[in-house]
Amino acid sequence: MDDSAPDDAAPDDTGESDDTHLRHAFALAAKARARGDRPFAAVIVAEDGTTLAEGLSTQGTGGGGTLAHSEMNACQAVIAAGIPRPRLRRATIYSSGEPCAMCAAAIFYTGIGRVVYGLSAAAILHLRNAQPHTAGLSLSCREVLASAAEPVEVVGPCLEAEGAQPHAGYWQQDAA
Repeated sequence: MDDSAPDDAAPDDTGESDDTHLRHAFALAAKARARGDRPFAAVIVAEDGTTLAEGLSTQGTGGGGTLAHSEMNACQAVIAAGIPRPRLRRATIYSSGEPCAMCAAAIFYTGIGRVVYGLSAAAILHLRNAQPHTAGLSLSCREVLASAAEPVEVVGPCLEAEGAQPHAGYWQQDAA
């Protein structure tokens, strides 16, 4: 993905409740960073506003790999908790950054019906000063979920300036 290219969709408007949950994900991303992990987090919230699970990045303290992404950690938590699929279909995952293709697929397979994210993939790549060999897959969350058998609503990017705060200076340190 070309980090100078605009995101595949304009920023979406969110409601007050969405903004509150997304800001919580940003706060958790800062917490992940403070403990030595990458600054990403995700929160899964039921239709009634109940927090079902939180997932922080464990890329640092937990090593890395596929299960280290915050969305994967949150999805694993709701699966382990035995949350029924019909409840998850009406739930929203709030992600501090746009879920990667792997996480977007996991969100679908977990059964979550809605995604709200902060930083776009393009913004994350820009902050990381990513090079072609470190940029990852160029499929957006929206593209992956558009191919899903059951529709998954995608809202984002939202509150990007706030979402960038946990990343301030992080990627320069990481490169050193």
